[in-house]
Amino acid sequence: MHVQDTHWSSATALASGGPAVSAVAGNGRVDTARTAPLRVDAQRNLEHVLRAAREVFGELGYGAPMEDVARRARVGVGTVYRRFPSKDVLVRRIAEEETARLTEQARAALGQEDEPWSALSRFLRTSVASGAGRLLPPQVLRVGVAEEGSAGASGSAEEARVPQQRSQSGTVSGSGELRLVAEPSGDDGGAGALLDVVGQLVERARAAGELRGDVSVADVLLVIATAAPSLPDAAQQAAASSRLLDILLEGLRSRPA
Repeated sequence: MHVQDTHWSSATALASGGPAVSAVAGNGRVDTARTAPLRVDAQRNLEHVLRAAREVFGELGYGAPMEDVARRARVGVGTVYRRFPSKDVLVRRIAEEETARLTEQARAALGQEDEPWSALSRFLRTSVASGAGRLLPPQVLRVGVAEEGSAGASGSAEEARVPQQRSQSGTVSGSGELRLVAEPSGDDGGAGALLDVVGQLVERARAAGELRGDVSVADVLLVIATAAPSLPDAAQQAAASSRLLDILLEGLRSRPA
């Protein structure tokens, strides 16, 4: 999966997907009070653009240009920009939808599976099969190299929720370990809720002795992202995803000493 960091734009109101289009008042501000329903053709174009964006970003990553989205949607690039004034806004819309979908899948696994390992593996299989891992938001998949002493009281909220990676000796080590990097803006697009519920799945499986002690939430999210390859043939893609996930799940499981 190819993910390119992007700065989230604050102009998401124009791409909220609601049934209204905002008007601009004389002072230059968006007047949310004066709205009108989207025309049928405008709504259809929006649906085409969103579908095309999921496909293009899923195949090429969030670095793909808006022209590719427009071409896949069979609309002019101007039509895309009228609804999404910047690519950041479109990326945020897609990423938030996929984050919400993954969060619901994790909650369903947590609530419907009594066995901790079954719950975690069900979430992984469902999320990989849906292809949502290819569209995880950049701030969730932006992984940095931790520095010595960086996991102390000054750690980010994400770092506090996500168990740290451990070295092969079983001790927590900051040097050369992977950690999630917090999104600097206050709006995380639902990433916090996803981290929380996946963290519950991880902790349950670890407490039951079924998950390796050095596996973190970051590892699970990386499994979701890497186990959903984009291949031109749907049957080959499904077979490759299933095979790769089987291997990765075996790597996550704890083994008797």
